Amino acid sequence: MGKITGFMEFAREEEAHLEPAIRLKNYKEFVLHLSDSQAKHQTARCMDCGIPFCHTGCPVNNIIPDWNDLVYHGHYRAALDNLHSTNNFPEFTGRICPAPCESACTLGISEDPVGIKSVEHKIIDTGWEHGWVVPQPPEALTGKKVAIVGSGPAGLAAAQQLARAGHAVTVFEKSDRIGGLLRYGIPDFKMEKHHIDRRVEQMEAEGVTFRTSVLIGKDFPASVNNWAKETIFPEDLEKDFDAVVLCGGAEQPRDLPVPGRELKGVHFAMDFLPLQNKVNAGDKVKDQIKAAGKHVVVIGGGDTGSDCVGTSNRHGAASVTQFELMPMPPEQENKPMVWPYWPTKLRTSSSHEEGCERDWAVATKRFEGKGGKVEKLIACRVEWKDGKMTEVPDSEFEMKADLVLLAMGFVSPVPQVLTAFNVDKDARGNARATTDGEGCYKTSAPNVFTAGDMRRGQSLVVWAIREGRQAARAVDEFLMGSSILPR
Repeated sequence: MGKITGFMEFAREEEAHLEPAIRLKNYKEFVLHLSDSQAKHQTARCMDCGIPFCHTGCPVNNIIPDWNDLVYHGHYRAALDNLHSTNNFPEFTGRICPAPCESACTLGISEDPVGIKSVEHKIIDTGWEHGWVVPQPPEALTGKKVAIVGSGPAGLAAAQQLARAGHAVTVFEKSDRIGGLLRYGIPDFKMEKHHIDRRVEQMEAEGVTFRTSVLIGKDFPASVNNWAKETIFPEDLEKDFDAVVLCGGAEQPRDLPVPGRELKGVHFAMDFLPLQNKVNAGDKVKDQIKAAGKHVVVIGGGDTGSDCVGTSNRHGAASVTQFELMPMPPEQENKPMVWPYWPTKLRTSSSHEEGCERDWAVATKRFEGKGGKVEKLIACRVEWKDGKMTEVPDSEFEMKADLVLLAMGFVSPVPQVLTAFNVDKDARGNARATTDGEGCYKTSAPNVFTAGDMRRGQSLVVWAIREGRQAARAVDEFLMGSSILPR
């Protein structure tokens, strides 16, 4: 415990950030990590609880009180080692994780919780600045070969762990760059992509091979196949490798089947967001979907919808409105009722602060337009009772809309991959596999494992990292009979 009375002496202090007028001019990150003195004060607030619930709130089980104490005493190198012992990529989670650990913080029962995420951000940035993040190649090779399908956080975590165990790992990615949805689903203003690039360099030095623009599977539609230049069938992969780990994302978006859905100008969020990231990377993108000068309506109140808001404002949209089907949540959660679990409460993102009208309990009934182009949407108010939604009488209204972005979540992985591997699916279309006991993370197909969104459905980056690490241990045990990789 850094300071016994720290939680009584110091208030929570948020990370500094650039003002909207400045940050809207570009796609760079605008959140600044804590200063040394701010980090010392923040970590002094950690109470060193007898039962640190932050451990269980964190999906990767970060040893939070330990590295808080190390940071308080200025031992950043040791704090980094501690952090890396549970999390391969804290620069990802320190930027884009919603921090369920903070909702579980014991101090949060009566006060503002410890700024755990900001401390994590500080530790890893300090590590990179001082050159402490270096390759860790294995001492010996096992002679076993493992294929990882998908290079998002689950695939990268599994690949790094397995390479450090001595296996020859090849990561296959259908897009033209490594990173999966980290690369093309997260806007650069939330996480610049050089963070992925330097991890790829580290992993290449550890022995991982990366192959991009390669589809694994059969019978893909053009919408999935548009960036890939090569297709490899599962039987060829299974023949060349001792184990395969399926780590693709949950990329099948939830659609809105209402009249007018076919009009031009109505797009899925993931038809919109990746193109801007490609432009930021220097690519020339034909027919990019632009929000400049348009009245934009984002349907869906989650993180993906928020990302659409931030990107639309950077394009120079005339207006941005975000609709959510569920009622407006309370501004403050009932802590005695929900702690230490993730609370339902009103969350205002940095993108919302940059300019956005938000509305709740709204259902879209149809889109209307002329010449095949959307011009407005017709919506209504809804109310919820006993878990059922009904339309509020006489509540129908219309809104001008030149661009509509559907950000209502994702329902399943791309089905062609799982079907091609003859993998059993659960009721939601995800790969069926358990997470504990003998055969954990193993699918119904011989030598084929799965982790991340492809197994659990749409989820957080931190959950993907956890599953990738755990799946790596399961694969190592499968190949070698035992494993010293952490679970």
